[in-house]
Amino acid sequence: MKRAIITVFALAFATGALSSCGNTIRGMGQDTANTVNATQDAGNRVGNAAAK
Repeated sequence: MKRAIITVFALAFATGALSSCGNTIRGMGQDTANTVNATQDAGNRVGNAAAK
């Protein structure tokens, strides 16, 4: 009985830890995409200012 309870808690902990990792990786991907977009926008503004 005690072993079953420990197993259930271990599985619950592992599930929570793995879902947290997935959220962190997804967030890093979004941050990277936002950085790329901001860099491209800044480059476009510089290019437009230089063309004037």
